[in-house]
Amino acid sequence: MHPSHGPQAEPLRRASLALQMQNFAEAERLAAEVLKASRTDIMATWILGRALLAQNRAADAIAALERAARRTSDPGIETLLGAALGESGRRAEAIEQLRRTSSRRPPFLPAFQELAGQLAKDQRLDEAIATIEGARALAPESVDLQLDLARLHIECNARGTARAILSKAREAAPARPDISTLLARLLRQDGDYAAAAEIYLHALALRPDDAMARADLGACQLEMGQRDAGEASLRSAVRGRPQMLAQAAYALAHSSRGRVFLRPSALKKFLRSDGP
Repeated sequence: MHPSHGPQAEPLRRASLALQMQNFAEAERLAAEVLKASRTDIMATWILGRALLAQNRAADAIAALERAARRTSDPGIETLLGAALGESGRRAEAIEQLRRTSSRRPPFLPAFQELAGQLAKDQRLDEAIATIEGARALAPESVDLQLDLARLHIECNARGTARAILSKAREAAPARPDISTLLARLLRQDGDYAAAAEIYLHALALRPDDAMARADLGACQLEMGQRDAGEASLRSAVRGRPQMLAQAAYALAHSSRGRVFLRPSALKKFLRSDGP
């Protein structure tokens, strides 16, 4: 999809910004205004569809996207239409639509990813994996496809396969904290706390405000006997984020070297202090 020029460029820019800021009603309004003046504007239709889906209005999104798909044959619009059909419970139609789009050449990788997602939701995990493998044959350097494939193998409980894929993906894209944290989470669940902690530290160097990764690091440190460091990591994860209290409490209670608090007030005081 290419950005529009002319009098619609500014409203489209504002609509795109509203979508990024998750102001979905405003994005919908602005995109709809553009479409009144230019019914075939692909970017405006895509923004409108995304905004409607975000507001749980899949039926409205389908109507707009179907009209655009008939006129433009744009793979981005068709892929979003497949997502909208799936969201509305019409999964068979969604899969059929996405199979058509993913058969196009040159390949449009998001169509493969959405197709795999719809197949996975239908518990057709072998087909979902085959879909991503097919996409990887067309785009072997895509790290996003490797990440999708690893997630599908995790869903199949093929943890060793997932770890191998994630390790290669991390080598290819060391600056991607999402890959690092997923690999670290697998290692932690498998009891390899030292390796997980090392990867969490790397991910946090890239994204220091990732509270979940810091809490997971704290849990690893506790299991490694590094109580002071672990508790400091949990305090840092909770600081300014009351929604992280439950995660921190779980890490403390379930660690072999953790702590149990009988009163929530005592837990809060401990995590919000500078030391034991």
